[in-house]
Amino acid sequence: MTAQALSADLAGMPAALNTLAERFPRWDPYAALPALLDDEPAAVRFLGIGAARGVCEVAAARLRLAGIGAFADSSASAQEPPAGRETLVVGVSLGGGQRELCTVLDRYVGRSPVVVLAADPDAVVARYADLLVPLRTGGERAGLGCRAYQHALGLALLLGHRLGAPVLGGSRNLPSLLRRSANAVQALLASAHTWVPEAARALASPHGVHLVAPAERAASAVQGAQLLRKGPVAVAHTCETGEWSHTERYLAAVTDYRALLFAGSVYDERFSEHLGQLRGRFVAVGPTPGRESVPGAELTVRYPGDADPDVALLVETVVPGLIAAHLWRESGR
Repeated sequence: MTAQALSADLAGMPAALNTLAERFPRWDPYAALPALLDDEPAAVRFLGIGAARGVCEVAAARLRLAGIGAFADSSASAQEPPAGRETLVVGVSLGGGQRELCTVLDRYVGRSPVVVLAADPDAVVARYADLLVPLRTGGERAGLGCRAYQHALGLALLLGHRLGAPVLGGSRNLPSLLRRSANAVQALLASAHTWVPEAARALASPHGVHLVAPAERAASAVQGAQLLRKGPVAVAHTCETGEWSHTERYLAAVTDYRALLFAGSVYDERFSEHLGQLRGRFVAVGPTPGRESVPGAELTVRYPGDADPDVALLVETVVPGLIAAHLWRESGR
């Protein structure tokens, strides 16, 4: 793994997203789903670890909005909810965590229908699938799963819609969402030289960086932290925006607190007010409800379509990805 490899993976995102979009409508990853299910599933269990679990939580939350019994678990969990034809099991693998995922899927093989979203269709975990959905990332050099995360989110949203989840943003038409996301990523890449160094300076602290996100997009904080931890080996923490004032606020009182805020929560301004009182600093990504930017932000990073929650889900983690690549290069590791 190198900073150059991560930069190359990020630079290749727009082409990978557009290539995936072009596979539709000839390719339908869920064409076999009706034959796999006897009826509408009574429950859907999503399984993953790390950033993959974040993908699972996004998909499960969307299904619950439709009244469907969906939940996301760590694939390392020892709990064994009942298996059966009425429970659809969905495993998500972004490349890592296969040992844990294989272990838990082994409990369901032959008992429940199993769908696996996998970065590598030849990986061992793919053998557990009744329906295998390859993420089609085109390969990644850094091994951090940047593209795998994006593609898994898009394909998980599509699966949710097939099962009855409501549309919150632009994801009803997945190819269109992928193309819009590709354009947004390209805009971030093109403007990176104007904001990445400034963002990196604003976030520099001996106590690390805190990634804060709305509950609906908490996966973005998890993926962003993974990129910072695995790439430049930076200290990175995560928190949900509304919860921040009840937990992290007290940490901000005793540290040189720096945060990367994925904006969009109704609690953005409370976060900003409380952090400002404690002399902390933050960089915002995207708009906040009713405003173009969060008051008090040292810097606001914007991109086309950032008000669409589905575009934000697929695109906003590019920001910590680019910051991670910058810090990695600067460290010389």
